[in-house]
Amino acid sequence: MSSATHYETAPEDRIPFHHKIIYGFGAFTNNLLASAIGGMVIVLNLGFGMSPALVGLLGSLPRLTDALTDPLMGYISDHTRSRWGRRRPYIFVGAIAAGLVYILLWQLPSDASETYYFWYFLAGSLIFFLAYTIFVTPWIALGYELTPDYHERTRLMGVQNFIGQTPYLIAPWFLWIMQNELLFDDMREGAAGLALAIGIVVVAIGILPAIFLRERFTASDVIQESQKRTLLESTADFLKGFAMSLKFKPFQKLCVATFLVFNGFIMIAAFQFYVIIYFLFGGDVSLGSEFAGYEGTVRIASGFLIIPFIIWLGTKIGKRRTFFVATGISMLGYAIKWVCYNPDIPWLILIPAPLISFGFASLFTLMPSMVADVVDEDELVSHERREGMYGSIFWWVVKLGQAVALAVGGFLLTATGFDVALEGDQTERTILLIRIFDICIPIVASAIAIWIIASYSITEERAHEVRLELERRRGTMGTPAASLADG
Repeated sequence: MSSATHYETAPEDRIPFHHKIIYGFGAFTNNLLASAIGGMVIVLNLGFGMSPALVGLLGSLPRLTDALTDPLMGYISDHTRSRWGRRRPYIFVGAIAAGLVYILLWQLPSDASETYYFWYFLAGSLIFFLAYTIFVTPWIALGYELTPDYHERTRLMGVQNFIGQTPYLIAPWFLWIMQNELLFDDMREGAAGLALAIGIVVVAIGILPAIFLRERFTASDVIQESQKRTLLESTADFLKGFAMSLKFKPFQKLCVATFLVFNGFIMIAAFQFYVIIYFLFGGDVSLGSEFAGYEGTVRIASGFLIIPFIIWLGTKIGKRRTFFVATGISMLGYAIKWVCYNPDIPWLILIPAPLISFGFASLFTLMPSMVADVVDEDELVSHERREGMYGSIFWWVVKLGQAVALAVGGFLLTATGFDVALEGDQTERTILLIRIFDICIPIVASAIAIWIIASYSITEERAHEVRLELERRRGTMGTPAASLADG
């Protein structure tokens, strides 16, 4: 890795810490909604008696609409002209709508038919995910424009990632809360009560970024063409912007690398449970689940310690190099599973957990920051700012990849010859293949991601040059950030 000039963040480019916290509240809202809809859907089976197949459809069908609504919402936000900005009105309205619809989604009658539950929940979910998109897509875009500074973007995304991890510590308790007899009469009442609490929190916290944060750009600053368009012209412009974003090479590299690191883990996420239950504990589901819970808690909690380190390292050696370091450490964590997953010393499974956490802590701190740099580079070429479009496509790729990874993971598990009827008597070949997949798939995926990012062209030096040119073009050039050191 060659030496590079390092630039200090100018005081005027710094985001006040309380504003970073407020932007992070959007991440809390985003992840609370995501974890809630995923963690509570099991109640449709356990509490309302729906078949698992129908529950699975309800989990997947509404998300298919994201392929259209996410980029469309990004385009609408990018091209909105209002006295309140391009992002804030949607964040405000979307948070309120998502919270209220989520509450109504779980107010299900106790004596309806399975068909009624299916269609009610499907229709409600489609409306909920639309409201969710109206909130989250402009919120993501807002983060890309809060500061023009290369390093301050990393600090901002680190803070939001830190705050955004909190719901994942809470989500595992959702089922316990809903079936707690001290709080509710039954699981159905528990779902309605928990949804009410979640919806209130979503509304109360989700609107804060819209109220307290300010956008750097108005539509007049970044949209040169007339807004008087026919529907056909707007559709053509949307498709053109969508295609240009997808074809932009630096952005492609970020999407593919994120897909590989994140979904390399998701693809084998279930495998770890099988390794713990059937290799470490000989088919003891209760004990295996307990240790899997310990491992997950340590891995998630470690992220809170690792994220500040990633922020610090990223502002010292740059985003690309930090990605290499953090992803390499996570690969080491996956590799030592072969030794640490030991039936004689089961507590050793806790050792790889914090190392693996480096991959996720860095991924969702560095990649959003790098997408913000891509938006600047794209503006240099296109003369447009497409934060909404880029943010929506990036996260849509992540969600699409997650769906694909879960499906492929199921086929891989079948290929190992695993048979649940055998319980603890799985064949040695099955256990061996499960262990190999559990370790090798994320290592290989991460290695390919490192190779891809090695040719990523937007370095700190390049980002600085792009910023100066954009400010010269806009006539807003101020005092450039000072060069601290070369090397």
